[in-house]
Amino acid sequence: MRHFIGGVMILGLVLIGCGAALAGTALEEADALYAAGGLENYLAAIPLYEKAVAESGSDYETLWKCARAHRDYGNKVKQKAEGDWEDLCAKHGKAGMQFAEKAIALAPEKVEAHYYYGLSVGIYSDGVSILTALSEGLKNKTQESFEAAYKIDKTYNRGGPILSLGRFWTVLPWPMSDEDKALAYFREFQSAGFLDGSDEGKVYMAELLMDIGGKDNETEARTLLQAAAQSPETYFSDWAKRLLKDLD
Repeated sequence: MRHFIGGVMILGLVLIGCGAALAGTALEEADALYAAGGLENYLAAIPLYEKAVAESGSDYETLWKCARAHRDYGNKVKQKAEGDWEDLCAKHGKAGMQFAEKAIALAPEKVEAHYYYGLSVGIYSDGVSILTALSEGLKNKTQESFEAAYKIDKTYNRGGPILSLGRFWTVLPWPMSDEDKALAYFREFQSAGFLDGSDEGKVYMAELLMDIGGKDNETEARTLLQAAAQSPETYFSDWAKRLLKDLD
């Protein structure tokens, strides 16, 4: 009997080890695809991340990386703006939110899941509209997630939580938007040295400065946009060029 019980225990440990190895393999393959970048690789990584989630049970790293893949795929789809991109943004933004929420429940003290929850809401909103997202009560959840990420590690992903809060307070419809808060976060992003390497940040900040108005703000916006117009990322260089035309 003892030999039988011991054998069962050993078999159980072997099976657990095999499951962990399989999950690790799926996660490693997904990580490699994600690191390669691009819309197709992000899409190919998603089922592998989901496989790793299913095999590992509740693993924080696997969950937040799955959320990131869904969000970043949705973001690439939005930037291409082809076909049923809005439906895809809604689908993958919502999936990103769900995986990030599970990760937050496991480790609320860590930055990644809070950050990607907020970004996933943004992609979901691009698909269904900001007003629809607000009607679903996502404003407070998004704010809380970005603020949690900011508090835990505002330098994460090259100042991502700072930039995200600046954009958050910019794009909310009146009377919820707050230009003063938005500009304060963009100034912090700038003073921390992150703006120089972020064409996305340059466009966001310039757009806000243009909305605020005034000669000095428009002059600064022009400088930022002229730099962003040289971006290797076509989405942001084209956006910068459109805004420059508005200044002329």
